[in-house]
Amino acid sequence: MKLINRMKMFEQQYVFLRWATGAEYGKITFVGEDYIEFNIIDVDTMEYRETVVINSQLILEAVFGGPDISRIVAEISSMLTDS
Repeated sequence: MKLINRMKMFEQQYVFLRWATGAEYGKITFVGEDYIEFNIIDVDTMEYRETVVINSQLILEAVFGGPDISRIVAEISSMLTDS
């Protein structure tokens, strides 16, 4: 199975993503056949810093779980207001 196919299952999830020129925590917003749209999170303020479009062939590593990802999900969840 190709990495891009596996990542389609994690659209709209928080991850740690490492690619050829960088590595950041953020949310995968779209997975296409040749690119991934990724919203980078500033881990100090828990706000979205920027959106990047990454060529899928440049992705080296994707971490979908673990204590750091859980902390980010918990902090963002605590910032949500009740509707």
